[in-house]
Amino acid sequence: MDTQIKKDLPALKQALREFVAERDWLQFHTPKNLASALSVEAAELLEPFQWLQQGQVSELGEQGLQAVRHELADVLNYLVMLADRLDVDLVEAAFDKIELNALKYPVEKSRGTLKKYDQL
Repeated sequence: MDTQIKKDLPALKQALREFVAERDWLQFHTPKNLASALSVEAAELLEPFQWLQQGQVSELGEQGLQAVRHELADVLNYLVMLADRLDVDLVEAAFDKIELNALKYPVEKSRGTLKKYDQL
């Protein structure tokens, strides 16, 4: 990929569109298939952490960190493609969700606890 290309979410979405179009894969990228692929990749993200004692970054080593980096990229790519197919603005949706979570988890009740909102 050209290093002069602006690397942001819209550029990623366009790069993925081009990658998929060049391979004639759009026909396979139904929302269901993309959601399934996203779920699989998210599960694969756990593999490098599977047998670590504490699950800390220091335990991963260079090879493990590279594996996590690749899986994170897969998750992000499928997420961006799914959002694109569903015409969802990911950044807007993420900020909307932060606002909803702020209502469900007010600071005065949720600070420093793992309790779910319905147990606060």
